[in-house]
Amino acid sequence: MRSGGILLPIFSLPSPHGIGTLGAEARRFVDFLRAAGQEYWQILPICPTSYGDSPYSSFSTFAGNPYFIDLDQLAAEGLLKPAEVRAADFAKGEGVDYADLSAKRIPLLRRAFARFEKQPPEDFDRFCGENPWLEDYALFMVIKDLQSGASWMDWPQDLRHRRAAALRKVRRDRAGDLAFWKCVQYLFYRQWGQLKGYANERGVRIIGDLPIYVALDSVDVWAAPKLFQLDAQLRPTEVAGCPPDAFTADGQLWGNPLYDWDRMKKDGYSWWLERVQRHCQIYDVVRIDHFRGFEAYYAIPYGDETARNGRWRPGPGLDFFKAVERRVGRPPIIAEDLGFLTDGVRRLLRDTGFPGMKVLEFAFDSREDSDYLPHNYTRQCVCYTGTHDNSTVLGWARSARAEDVAYAQAYLRATPREGLNWAMMRGAWSSVADLAIVQMQDVLGLDDSARINTPSTVGANWRWRMKKGACTDKLAQKLRREMELYRRV
Repeated sequence: MRSGGILLPIFSLPSPHGIGTLGAEARRFVDFLRAAGQEYWQILPICPTSYGDSPYSSFSTFAGNPYFIDLDQLAAEGLLKPAEVRAADFAKGEGVDYADLSAKRIPLLRRAFARFEKQPPEDFDRFCGENPWLEDYALFMVIKDLQSGASWMDWPQDLRHRRAAALRKVRRDRAGDLAFWKCVQYLFYRQWGQLKGYANERGVRIIGDLPIYVALDSVDVWAAPKLFQLDAQLRPTEVAGCPPDAFTADGQLWGNPLYDWDRMKKDGYSWWLERVQRHCQIYDVVRIDHFRGFEAYYAIPYGDETARNGRWRPGPGLDFFKAVERRVGRPPIIAEDLGFLTDGVRRLLRDTGFPGMKVLEFAFDSREDSDYLPHNYTRQCVCYTGTHDNSTVLGWARSARAEDVAYAQAYLRATPREGLNWAMMRGAWSSVADLAIVQMQDVLGLDDSARINTPSTVGANWRWRMKKGACTDKLAQKLRREMELYRRV
């Protein structure tokens, strides 16, 4: 069935408290999507961000981001006082100020916890019992606080190596702090469940994102180091990235630890299956990031400053996805099959039956034909104008080769009155792709000042926020007419 959707991160929603949350503005956006004839809301990972603020580098793949907990909702429930929220005086700039959030958000949540623990909800203990990852996550966050935020690789040896006596002492001495971090996750997932329920009741389904890798400084690696390629000192032997290409002469050095796929296979990929199952429970559709890494992954010697010396190593392939199917059936999954593709990757995509991605900003090389041009699509794919890692359409038009922009304008029959952003979105909607996703920035006609992320850069990413009132009734009606025209309602 043909359908459409919009990509907008949670953090990009309007809010008076420094960052988008799971509260009223999220519900207003759901209402906008419904009015606009959009069946899908695609978001980025909702896990807690670590250094660099990237949702693809988290302290936990299972936990929710404390910054997304809506403070006004906590105030309505009596866990905070409105005056306490106002007194925090969050930064009022247009973008997300993560340093400001770090300084102010957690103290507010501790106040909420002080009231919460006086009379915990009846389902709190059940929540803790149903989420076995929570104990290690809370322990990790407590120790990280005790170590002034240091990476677990720099903790004292007994804590770094998870020696039982040392962990028992932390549990005994810091029971209150452990309960706090569990409470934070309870509050997050309670609000998440309410928002998802609100969306689903209105015919809007949420596409979540499952990064292939986890951060080195994460509870995931600290709690299960044998699942990763680490040496006896628990340092990585090789790390993840991408090889050099036409866009990056040195490649991309991501630095994530690599999985020990042989060891994972011996226990039936249990950790990975828990992860996939969890994401299938909290989202309606799961986009698997860097799908090609399951066929072969790029391994870079640990300590290298560029990705030049990396080499390809075989991934788990179809055997892994057969294990997924045995555990969770055939969940709705989108494979992010972008990047350096080989016949092996294409074969794996075909064998899994997952739809891949087509990005229109990659299509218009005036020198050659492209798989990303709509006339080359099959129905089983998801067409994007661009992703969170790309420019907005108007930003692309200002940075791409003039010949390529001219080709796009001719191909899409773009007119100055319409604007290239609407022409490219129309190209996605009119294609045979079963699902067409557009960036909210393209709907609003914004340039690269609204770009979400520029890969291989730090300091200015993951900050863009939509202005309050941008989602008007007029805009919703315009989008719905397009959905009706191309039979995507």
